[in-house]
Amino acid sequence: MMVTGMPFYPIFLDLAEKRVVVVGGGPVAVRKARGLLEAGASVTVVAPDLSAQLPVTWKARRYRSGDLRGASLAFTATDDRRVNARVAIDAKALGVPVNVADVPADGDFIVPARVRKNGFHIAISTDGANPRASAALRRQLESSL
Repeated sequence: MMVTGMPFYPIFLDLAEKRVVVVGGGPVAVRKARGLLEAGASVTVVAPDLSAQLPVTWKARRYRSGDLRGASLAFTATDDRRVNARVAIDAKALGVPVNVADVPADGDFIVPARVRKNGFHIAISTDGANPRASAALRRQLESSL
C-alpha cells in the first residue's frame, strides 16, 4: 500500500503491445485509456458503459475477478468504491501494479500530469498531494513550449 506523502520514483514505462486493463468507462477512465493508447499499450476496458469510442477491447459488463490475468498494469476509475477496492486487491494478489483513481493510497503508483509537445515529454507531480497544482503547471508549460 502506498504511503501518502512519500516521494515517488519517476519512471517512463515502455507499454508497447503490453496488456493494460482499465476498469471504468467514464471520463477519467477514458482519459487514462487514451494516454495508454498513445503509449502503444493494448488496452482492455471493463465497464458496462463507455463514454467515448476508443480502439480498445471493451468488455461491456461489470468487473469480475480474473479480468486482470495477463495484465502488465491496471487502472481503476469507477464511481463505485467497492469495485475500485476489489480491483486493487485482485491486482496485488496477481502482482499487477495498479493505479486507483479515487483512493491513490490503495494503489501502487500515481499518474503525473504530462506535457508532450515539441519533442518534450515532461511529467509533473506533487507526489499526489495536489493534483490540481500539477495540472495548472502542465497548462503553463504547454503554453510556454
